Amino acid sequence: MGQTARKAFVSTIVVVAVVALALALWKLKVVIALVFLGFIVSAAMRPGVDRLATRRVPRPAGVLLHYLAVAGAIALLLWLVVPRAVDQVSQALGSVPTSRQELNRQAKHSTGIKHKVLVSVQNRLKKLPGAGSVLHGAVAIGVKAFEVLIGILFVFATAAYWIFARERAIRLVTSLVPRKHRRVVRDTWELIDLKLGAFVRGQLLLIAFVATVLSVCFWAIGLPFWLLIGVSAGIVEIVPVIGPIAAGALAITVGLTQSWHLALAAGIVVLALRLLEDYVVIPRVMGHVTGISPLLVLVGVTAIGLLFGGFYVVLATPLLAVLVTLVDVVVRDKDPAEEEVPAVLFAKESAS
Repeated sequence: MGQTARKAFVSTIVVVAVVALALALWKLKVVIALVFLGFIVSAAMRPGVDRLATRRVPRPAGVLLHYLAVAGAIALLLWLVVPRAVDQVSQALGSVPTSRQELNRQAKHSTGIKHKVLVSVQNRLKKLPGAGSVLHGAVAIGVKAFEVLIGILFVFATAAYWIFARERAIRLVTSLVPRKHRRVVRDTWELIDLKLGAFVRGQLLLIAFVATVLSVCFWAIGLPFWLLIGVSAGIVEIVPVIGPIAAGALAITVGLTQSWHLALAAGIVVLALRLLEDYVVIPRVMGHVTGISPLLVLVGVTAIGLLFGGFYVVLATPLLAVLVTLVDVVVRDKDPAEEEVPAVLFAKESAS
């Protein structure tokens, strides 16, 4: 009886500990997601940092150069896009009404997308909250913006620290497994790192390619807000499967505010670019980086979005890539050292 009671007690303690750990991980899911995102950013930077290190550039300086390049690219994008986007909005709306009477007059005599925007503004003005609600909303937005900024800084700090701590972590993990499995564990780790880095760099290239091509094509067919829609379509490429569909729907909807001919032209442009991506750009740029079928990506993205929320959709493909790699090595008994990954922007590498 005493031994049975002890076993029951130990089993209860184990179950409670597992449940407590699961609840703790669920509460910390945002932190875990940010850490994982930091690892992904680190994997994307590591080949560049290593390449600079071979040229006697210290690793901290190499990381700093990468961050300066990212900041410069964002600043250049804002400098190129924001003024032109403001001009497009101003041209679409014409002169901005300065009073409700003028707003009502312009709404009655306007057509197309300008009419829709002005009517929407009218409806919003009718439902304006009080001063206290506005202040409360402004404070809430400010807090959210601060949280987002902290999250971004946390991701980049994690990525930088992981660049320096990665080798020590690999040595620690491999020392904890039996000697006969150490090579496979290390090669699997390296393969996952290569896949994540190549995926991120490929995604950045695709975002730039899609935003540029669609912006030019939308401008050529005369689509309103061509720059905003083109850049938005490039950005939503980061969301697998759903992003391109949303971009096409947005372009067609804006085209319908002018004519069905323009909507059809916008749809054809998006479809043609999608086919070009699927059959030419992605195979040549990305190759089979993740080894995931489109159906699995769609199911995984939908499931992760429903379980965790919209932010986690961005991490769906990298997470699936990690899981698929582990299944290949553990279940299908593949040798990770023999798997090749398109390095994207760097010389061809393998996991060995």
